[in-house]
Amino acid sequence: MADEVLYNVVGDIITKLGYLALDEIRLWWGVKGELKKLEATVSSIRDVLLDAEEQQKLNRQVKGWLERLEEVVYDADDLVDDFATEALRRRVMTGNRMTKEVCLFFSSSNQLVYGFKMGHKIKAIRERLADIEGDRIFKLEVRTDQERTVERDQTESSLPEVFIGREGDKKAITELVLSSNGEECVSVLSIVGMGGLGKTTLAQIIFNDELIQSSFQRRIWVYVSDPFDVKMIVRKILESATGNKSEDLELEALKSQLGGIIDGKKYLLVLDDVWNETREKWQNLKRLLVGGSSGSKILITTRSKKVADISSTMAPHVLEGLSPDESWSLFLHVALEGQEPKHVNVREIGEEILKKCCGVPLAIKTIASLLYEKNPETEWPLFLRNELSRISQDDNDIMPTLKLSYDHLPSHLKHCFAYCALYPKDYKIDVKTLIHLWVAQGFVEAPITSDRLEDIGLEYFMKLWWRSFFQEVKRDRFGNVESCKMHDLMHDLATTVGGTRIQLVNSDAPNIDEKIRHVALNLDVAPQEIFNNAKRPRSFLLLGKHDYNKLFIHKNLRCLRAYDMSDCGIEMVDSCIKMLKHLRYLGVSWNVKFRALPNSITDLLNLQVLNISNCLRLKELPKDIKKLVNLRHLYCEGCKSLTHMPRGLGQLTSLQTLS
Repeated sequence: MADEVLYNVVGDIITKLGYLALDEIRLWWGVKGELKKLEATVSSIRDVLLDAEEQQKLNRQVKGWLERLEEVVYDADDLVDDFATEALRRRVMTGNRMTKEVCLFFSSSNQLVYGFKMGHKIKAIRERLADIEGDRIFKLEVRTDQERTVERDQTESSLPEVFIGREGDKKAITELVLSSNGEECVSVLSIVGMGGLGKTTLAQIIFNDELIQSSFQRRIWVYVSDPFDVKMIVRKILESATGNKSEDLELEALKSQLGGIIDGKKYLLVLDDVWNETREKWQNLKRLLVGGSSGSKILITTRSKKVADISSTMAPHVLEGLSPDESWSLFLHVALEGQEPKHVNVREIGEEILKKCCGVPLAIKTIASLLYEKNPETEWPLFLRNELSRISQDDNDIMPTLKLSYDHLPSHLKHCFAYCALYPKDYKIDVKTLIHLWVAQGFVEAPITSDRLEDIGLEYFMKLWWRSFFQEVKRDRFGNVESCKMHDLMHDLATTVGGTRIQLVNSDAPNIDEKIRHVALNLDVAPQEIFNNAKRPRSFLLLGKHDYNKLFIHKNLRCLRAYDMSDCGIEMVDSCIKMLKHLRYLGVSWNVKFRALPNSITDLLNLQVLNISNCLRLKELPKDIKKLVNLRHLYCEGCKSLTHMPRGLGQLTSLQTLS
């Protein structure tokens, strides 16, 4: 997913360049002009990144170009962040009239030396970027994040070959489709669920039911997908109803033809695979469909709860996974031609395999088809030990379906989702922390000065939840989203799209790529062994309980944006933490032996979140905490030994949370 991340990293560079206090750096010779040139170069690259994302799937030259570009873009981001941090440090120190030594540090001569040095670094980065852009021998189009369209194989209304385990859903939806509409002539019902659960299959079964056929004068099936174009949908309705290809007429002419098809008639219209979440677009289409007689229905299939919310006039039918018995029946039908295995242990192995499928019909059928030619007694046990992400898959598998959901996301949501590959499967994710981590990485698109970063991050989470990327979402007693989990298949997808840049270390012999950007450790391994290879990671999360005694600082961690060593048994934080000047998030909660933070932590001017909750022996906070001018959230609940707050806390004008 390098390309999608690059799009936002480049955007972050542009944002930081735009918000640099240029009036304060005018004395830094040679810098202002170089910054403007860098901004122009970076902007021209960003304009074509989305097109490069699409082309790299089929063009190795584009893929190689993106890989070369990635390293330089990250270097540029770190350099601009260095520069912005230094500008902030100067502003903070002069504004507070610090000691004479600090004033001397920022004397005119030092400003000139620093400006000369930084000017050369910025120029070198800009020239590297320009060289890579100049080496591009292929054509890329300028695109925006809203212009992407995603397609999958067209669906149709014909009956599917296999239908097992949806009798209850079929009965419930059929009753709703045949029910009275009350005062409305046309009602809208939605089938909602993640990709692969069989929404289209269920709609096909209902569409072809004999009772349904005899109850409606018109039955129309339209595959919608994306983009949601009203004129195109009307044309498809006409083609489905008449069996003839519709002319490419203006909408008014098509509207007249549509009236002749549905006005005064009781009709059933299936809109399959709807993605549109804009209420106005939906209303524009619905106004053209109200001419049907009483009892007319529109049946929508969608992966998005939001689509259902804006379109349905009846309570949506949420499609769940198959039950264990239904899953076994479907598995048996495909893998063993419906014949129960002769040996009990074969069924036990089959049921263990099915646990991986979580009741998703497409996953069950795919795995069952792979096992069809394998010996149940000797080969199924070997297969049981494999992960779905390692299985060779074809177009009928669940993963391409889930990948479609991912492909449909805008770039900022893509790597918000991929970032979750850092968590183990079935991990209970703290949503508030997850959003803080997104913000720390610059994934949340908002002005640097915005005080709504977490609100926007929550909107991102809700959009992903609506699309079924998260499940088992829990709320606290106030109704706030608190935690969630990821479906195993969604985790596999996150791991796949995250590639080598995002890695959860579950192995005692981890193989860390030197270009790794985000890493989480889920076992008791000495971190030194990991980061000897990883050169410039931006996230380091320690998950589960560990015992490291001391907060680990490694020379290769200097570019970290997020560092979480919660519940790791640490007793102290080394003063050299000030080296992590890019750090936005620091979590050291639940370290019950922890007594104090070094005052050097106040040199982390970019720090936005400090979580020291439940550090039971922590007695005081750094005396110069007022220097943390970007601190937005200070979590210190459960710090029973904390007797007072340091002076100057009121100067933290960005602070939003003080628990």
